Amino acid sequence: MLKKYYEIIEKNRIVPLVSFSSLDYVIPTIEALQNGGFTVVEITFRTALGAKAIKITSERFPEMTVIAGTVLTTENVDKALDSGAKVLVSPGLNRSVVEYALNKKACIIPGIMTPSEIEIASEYNLTYLKLFPAEAVGGVKLVKALSGPYPNVKLMPTGGINSENVFNYLECKNVFACGGSWIANKRRVSEGLYSDILLDTQQLLAKVDSNQEK
Repeated sequence: MLKKYYEIIEKNRIVPLVSFSSLDYVIPTIEALQNGGFTVVEITFRTALGAKAIKITSERFPEMTVIAGTVLTTENVDKALDSGAKVLVSPGLNRSVVEYALNKKACIIPGIMTPSEIEIASEYNLTYLKLFPAEAVGGVKLVKALSGPYPNVKLMPTGGINSENVFNYLECKNVFACGGSWIANKRRVSEGLYSDILLDTQQLLAKVDSNQEK
C-alpha cells in the first residue's frame, strides 16, 4: 500500500514545496501545479495554515497526492493525516515521530544528512529518505558518496535545489526525486503569479520526460 506513494513521487521526479500565508492562495496555486502536470505536492507546516491548506487540497484535488512537510511532532502527524495527507516528510530523523507514524501505518520519509542517520532509518526498514539540507551538506558529491555503502537507499535531496542544479541530482542513480520551493515560491504565490508557476511546471516536467527518454 505504502509503496504506491513512493512510486507516485518517483514518477514525478520533482516535488514542489509550498508554504501558504493565506488560504486564498491554495486553490489557484494547486491548480497551476496540477494543470502543469504535477500529481504530487508538498505543503509544509512552516506556517500555521499547513493543516488547513492540506485539507483544502485533499478535498478539492483528490487526484493530487498531498505530502505534509516539516512534520516535527506527533501532533503534526495527527493533523497531517486527519487533513488528508498521504505522505509525511520531516527535515530530520526523530525516532518518536517515526515510530508514531509507522504505528499509524503512515508513509513517512524522514530527513537524514549522515551515514549514522541512514543506519537508524534502516532499523525501521525505511529506505526512501530525504537528504536535507542537500546543497549545504555536500550536494551531489555527498549523494554519490552515499550510494556506495548504501546501494538500496533512495534519496530525495531538498534544500538549495533549483532549476540550475536539479538535473545534476536527478542523474544520480540513488535519487528518486528532488524537493524544491523555487517553482511555487513565496513571492509567486503571494503575488498571484500563477501563470508563471504553470509555465515553469510545464517546461520543467517536459525536460524531465525528455531526460528520461535519453
